[in-house]
Amino acid sequence: MASHATGDGSIPSRDAEKRGLKRIMTMGGAYGTRNYTVKDLRDLKGKSILTETVPFSVEEAMAAEEAGIDTMKVRFDPNNPDLAISIRRAAPNTFMAFSVPLVAAASEVEAVRLAYKAMKIGADAIMCQWSPRFISAATEAGVPVQGHAGLVPRRSTWTGGLKAVGKTIDEALWIYNQIKEFENVGAYAVEVEVIPEELLIEISKRTKLLTSSIGAGRGGDIQFLFAEDILGNNPPPYPRHSKQYRQLYKMKEKMQLERVAGFKEFIKDVKNGNFPKTEHVIRASSGLIESFVKALDTEK
Repeated sequence: MASHATGDGSIPSRDAEKRGLKRIMTMGGAYGTRNYTVKDLRDLKGKSILTETVPFSVEEAMAAEEAGIDTMKVRFDPNNPDLAISIRRAAPNTFMAFSVPLVAAASEVEAVRLAYKAMKIGADAIMCQWSPRFISAATEAGVPVQGHAGLVPRRSTWTGGLKAVGKTIDEALWIYNQIKEFENVGAYAVEVEVIPEELLIEISKRTKLLTSSIGAGRGGDIQFLFAEDILGNNPPPYPRHSKQYRQLYKMKEKMQLERVAGFKEFIKDVKNGNFPKTEHVIRASSGLIESFVKALDTEK
């Protein structure tokens, strides 16, 4: 007998187990299935290198889940959550951390409220650029939190701009101490961006947090790369740490040329009287137009 979803839309336990999925309930109270829970991810630290991406569209999320990406980060706009909701639905079985805006919370209470909004619509965790104090408030409220260390683009004025961080002993110790602070306030993971590979290797050995490496080499527990880089959505130049496995921007360029050509042909056909032709129009039944004109003349 064919398997089918339960009444709540999740996969039945037996089928979920066959597919290696865990049945879960979200913080918002919805049942679902996931490839990993926070516990699973923490148990894998030091044992397996995971893959992570940020999809920017429903299609990218679906493709990433079908390909077997381990975890995703999803941009979450609390004022317009529709895209995050759609991506969650498009990849229902993949662990997702919703990335919350830095400036959307100005207090511990607001941080918890924002985290709850993300969790309510299906996030499995949140990713943030908050201070330890805000992270502590969210973790105390039961929300799994991933911090951000190294190059934090929105805070880059403090580290000299958009460039590598951790190349001096003072910076290296600062990054390590920041990560340990995140650990001490209850975070489960930290994104580490653009620091020396050797430094992340040593830090990963000395923290319980899962380290998600983007531009920080092979020292992380997770290798993280944006979907737009993996797929080559945009033309060069590319970030040094990225790799393009496809060049979709070339396909987009060809599609744009085809769009322009299509519009030009339509315009030409209209101007030359070649559109519409007989096959494109509806013909009136016999006598309809005569009756129509006669009816109008009678009204006069």
